[in-house]
Amino acid sequence: MSRIGKQPVPLAKNVEFSIGADNIVTVKGEKGTGTLRIHPDIKIEKTDTEILVKRQTDSKEHKSLHGLYRSLINNMMLGVTEGYTKKLEIIGVGFRASFSGGVLELNLGYSHPIYFVPPEGVEIEVDTKTKKTPMLLISGVNKELVGQVAAKIRSLRKPEPYKGKGIRYTDEYVRRKAGKSAAK
Repeated sequence: MSRIGKQPVPLAKNVEFSIGADNIVTVKGEKGTGTLRIHPDIKIEKTDTEILVKRQTDSKEHKSLHGLYRSLINNMMLGVTEGYTKKLEIIGVGFRASFSGGVLELNLGYSHPIYFVPPEGVEIEVDTKTKKTPMLLISGVNKELVGQVAAKIRSLRKPEPYKGKGIRYTDEYVRRKAGKSAAK
């Protein structure tokens, strides 16, 4: 049996969980709402305190779907109760960020500013008070969407290995290289 799939998903007190037609699971919490369409071969059972994910057979496909949907439902539960956050640092002389009117404006050393409009369900906050480098806080209910937006913003100016300039995750390690050495 799937080790992850057989674990029950705990149901929080202030979370509404419902299974609709066509195996559509809806989770509502204080932070927001998440929906997910479940494969027809996977069955969801709800008790008072937990949610169980069951599969029809022990085939390889059903085993992998079993663990996948249990993890996705658990991620939705955590998203609507606690939410997900990614932190990005902007490192470089003259690199700036500002968020106003629902648009993120980034000055990253190019000849033009870059404008980024976050998708619905993702909030971006620019924090310039804590450190001398600007920090972006990307938060939302959907774990996949928060990670995708953070990766998209990071790809606008990846950290380079010589001076370390660019956008990076706060816990990311950038391997530095030595520059040219003068030959004598």
